[in-house]
Order: sequence, then C-alpha cells, then structure tokens
Amino acid sequence: MKVPALLLGGTLLLGLGACDSARRQNDNSAATAEQVNTPVAENMEKNGIRLTPFTDSPKNPEALLQLKSPVSGSTVPSGSVAFDYDLSNFQLTKMTGGMHAGEMANSEKGQHIHNIVDNEPYTAHYTTEFTKPLADGQHVVLSFLSRSYHESLKHPGAHDLRIINVGSTTAKSLNVDLKAPHLFYSRPKDTYTGKDAQKVMLDFYLVNTTLSPEGNRVRATINGTEFMLEQWAPYMMEGLPNGQNTIKLELVDASGTLIPGPFNSVTRTFTLQQ
Repeated sequence: MKVPALLLGGTLLLGLGACDSARRQNDNSAATAEQVNTPVAENMEKNGIRLTPFTDSPKNPEALLQLKSPVSGSTVPSGSVAFDYDLSNFQLTKMTGGMHAGEMANSEKGQHIHNIVDNEPYTAHYTTEFTKPLADGQHVVLSFLSRSYHESLKHPGAHDLRIINVGSTTAKSLNVDLKAPHLFYSRPKDTYTGKDAQKVMLDFYLVNTTLSPEGNRVRATINGTEFMLEQWAPYMMEGLPNGQNTIKLELVDASGTLIPGPFNSVTRTFTLQQ
C-alpha cells in the first residue's frame, strides 16, 4: 500500500513542477512579447538639444470625451461661458502612473481636461463642469483628455473640436474649416523648476491629419534649432538652457511648406529654473 502512495506523491510533485515551469515559460514569453511590441524611440540631437519621442504611457483607448454644452455653432451670453462634458472610461483627478510620471512635471490634482480656445494656452480642468471667461465673438474650442503629466490622449474619441459664438453676433467672426488639417499647441507651458526642468515634454494636438516621413510633418524650432517631427507623439526635451526658451511649431507638407490654417504656426515661450 505504501508504493502507490509514493508513486502518487511523486506524480503530484512532478505535476507541480511542470506547472511551475510552464508558468515561468509563459511569464518569459509575455515579457518577450511586450519588449518586442514596445516601439523603439528615435533620438534626435542638434546643438546640444535632444528630443526623444515616447509612446509607452498607460493607454486608455476606451476613454471618450464630448462637449455637451455649449452646443456646436450656438451663441451663448457674454462673459463666463459654462462648459459641460460627457466623459466615460476615464477618471479625472487620478494620478496616471507609469514610468514617465516620475520624469516630468505632474499636476498634483491628477488627470484632467485641456480646454484650448483659439489655440491660446490651455486651461486645465478637473471636473466635467466649469465656467471660463471668453471675449465676445466666434471661438474655436478644442478639448482633450490629459494624463496627470499633461500628455494628451490621442486616440479617436479623446477630443472634441467645435465652433461657438459668445455675445454679440456682430463681434469678430472666424473663417475656420473644422474639416481641414489643424495643429494645436499644448506643452511646454509656464515655468519649470528643479528636477522638472531637466526633462520637459513637448506635446501638441493634431486634427484631420497624420504625420509621416513622406507626408505631413511638424517643424519644431527650439531656440532657433530646427527639428522635423514625423511621428505624432510626445517628445522628451533635454539639454535646454536655464531661463527663457522659445518653441515654434508649424504643420508643413512633404515639401516643408506651411499648410494653410489659422493655428498651424504657433510660437510660445517657457522658462526653466534648474
């Protein structure tokens, strides 16, 4: 009676060993597959400035954002405009996490909505309802979801673009085709201090266009040094000097000619205090 018991015990031990081995093999395969599927970033460096694109931030492909009010094309009273969004599968005020969260300037309030009016500097909002003062006239409003470190979510459904009218109908009117290619500036912005000034993210938003080596590109001129960006991604900038820095972004075609549009050429300054 003891021999079957020993055989049974041996079989049980062999089974556990096989399972453990298989689990290690699966873990290794998963790690290998993840490494294979991770895009390899291409560094660009000129005049001591280094740009590194990255596409490995935590993904939220199911996140959706839509502006309910103001309604597209509507006219709202002068003064502070009330914005109200539908949001699903995305948590505002949550810290995004991931490897880049510790490398760049983070909002202490977490994930949020970037609201950009006429390609002016964005305002960050941590609720789906808020008010914002706007001058009388016609305005182009871009809204998109942002990670806690201000990187935009770029998948379909993560942004909303529309025209609204504020106040008098005789005020300034824009001639904007929302179906045309558009470039909107997002980051960097304002002042970066200490560790946050060592690696600064460049991020922009594209509508109705893609980038490629043979197609449209974004020409980024940083402190007078030109880079051609062929991938819609955030870029880590390193090697920038202390003090005021200047970035000019232009949406250009394959020949380097500026694509017509009211927002396709924009210049901003920001400050580093290391």
